[in-house]
Amino acid sequence: MKLRTYQIATRERDQMVEVTDRLREAVGESGVQDGYAIVYCPHTTAGIAINENADPDVVRDVLRRLDEIYPWEHPKDRHAEGNTAAHMKAIQTGTSQLVLIQDGRPVLGTWQGVYFCEFDGPRTRKFHVKIIEG
Repeated sequence: MKLRTYQIATRERDQMVEVTDRLREAVGESGVQDGYAIVYCPHTTAGIAINENADPDVVRDVLRRLDEIYPWEHPKDRHAEGNTAAHMKAIQTGTSQLVLIQDGRPVLGTWQGVYFCEFDGPRTRKFHVKIIEG
């Protein structure tokens, strides 16, 4: 099936942008009734996550806790760009998520949404959705 590419502009250094509607759009346009979708981020300082999309405090809490674990400034970081924390957060989040498709719709839990996770913004980024039948 065709690879869909989406562009996204982030406004903050750390930001989680819900992209569930874009996934649903890609699935709907594909015509696939049963299969799976891969949502993939081709960046080393951003990632893709599935998390709660009902309470915006969850996103704020996740970003705060990631900052606690991977502070932006660390005395032993040697990376010349100074964005080691962004790389660590992206590694933690991962570059992709696999979502099942059934009856022409992504299979997500009641409170689940798909997020593009920016850790070195603001930037203009992209992510890909690949729909596979079967």
